[in-house]
Amino acid sequence: MQPILESCGGLDVHKSMILACIAHGPLNKPPKFEIKKFPTMTNDLRKLREWLKEYGVTAVAMESTGIYWKPIFNILEDDFDIVLANAQHIKNVPGRKTDVKDCQWIAHLFRNGLISGSFIPPREIRELRDLTRTRKKLVGAMASEKNRVQKVLEDANIKISSVVSKVFGVSALAMICALMEKDELSADEIAEMAKGKLKKKVNQLVEALNGNVTDHHRFLLKQHLGHIDFLVEVIKEFDEEIQRRLVPYQKEFKDIQSVTGIKGVSAASVIAEIGVDMSRFPDEAHISSWAGVCPGNNESAGKKKSGKTRRGNNYLKATLTESAWAAARTKETAFSAMYRNIAGRRGTKRALVAVGHQILIEVYRVLKTGDRYQDAGAEAVTERRLKNREQRMVRELKRCGYDVSKVVA
Repeated sequence: MQPILESCGGLDVHKSMILACIAHGPLNKPPKFEIKKFPTMTNDLRKLREWLKEYGVTAVAMESTGIYWKPIFNILEDDFDIVLANAQHIKNVPGRKTDVKDCQWIAHLFRNGLISGSFIPPREIRELRDLTRTRKKLVGAMASEKNRVQKVLEDANIKISSVVSKVFGVSALAMICALMEKDELSADEIAEMAKGKLKKKVNQLVEALNGNVTDHHRFLLKQHLGHIDFLVEVIKEFDEEIQRRLVPYQKEFKDIQSVTGIKGVSAASVIAEIGVDMSRFPDEAHISSWAGVCPGNNESAGKKKSGKTRRGNNYLKATLTESAWAAARTKETAFSAMYRNIAGRRGTKRALVAVGHQILIEVYRVLKTGDRYQDAGAEAVTERRLKNREQRMVRELKRCGYDVSKVVA
């Protein structure tokens, strides 16, 4: 191994303490190691920064341990080149596991250029990422609250979900709120609250709303519905803040939405996860591998084994899967044709991963070139599939000894 850094640092990060090691010295000689322990309070992290400067350290490597690397990164970000390493990629030799040896091992690997850094977007993108991820959690919390309302209604013998497709639509929600005030609703009251197609289901609604609502049920419904209203307002505030943070990236935000299946919320999530500077990813294969949406490589003795996807960015994968669902339901688009083709052979789950993979590739190209996405259409995808099938069949026939020539009628 050829050393490339004269003075570098390796940090073994824990919740309440850091083991820091500095590897320094001429590149043509074995390095000297300086090891010191620091608490993780802000003033102690500043002392760590000054200690690293004393030895002329220019770059620091550390493990991505939970969220505990973030306070250290905040303090050291402006003064050093920081490499955040995947803990699985820098495991020490078995039998040599101590905190001191770990920080020394990180410094040794880093000095020899054997640590590849994780993707850390700029501060503005990191803050946008916090907002989009929190919004996603809030939407999930609201869905949980709605499920709890459904549970209470079932317990009260209210079968409105068997008649109404949208329990939290205007009509159904008005009926639920009315049940919190009185035990029974008349057909005329129900007919007055019913909107649109529900006007034809008044008799069914009368039967569905004939239950046994007690004060206990009313208390639970009041709390759950109040929490839902609160979450709606909070999510609205998050949407406003996300849009404010997206102002510097309006062009990229609009260009990404040209990709089939991606709209406002998904576009914001994609920018928050991968940023807008694609120079961090050498090509579309790298970003697909980082996101964990491309087939995995597992080959031994010439045999290809499972090609399941690797672990990647779960938030990005979820966004791509949602976008793939939306794209699969479009009419006569390249993604819908791709989905139908793969789903028929490999199943819907593999088809969604494949379409999500292709969506990420198109997003990468849009951000890399600055050009908006142009859909090729379902017909082009079908023609390409038939052509590939024809070429594959011709190769098989030639392999069997046949002389194949194409005759155009």
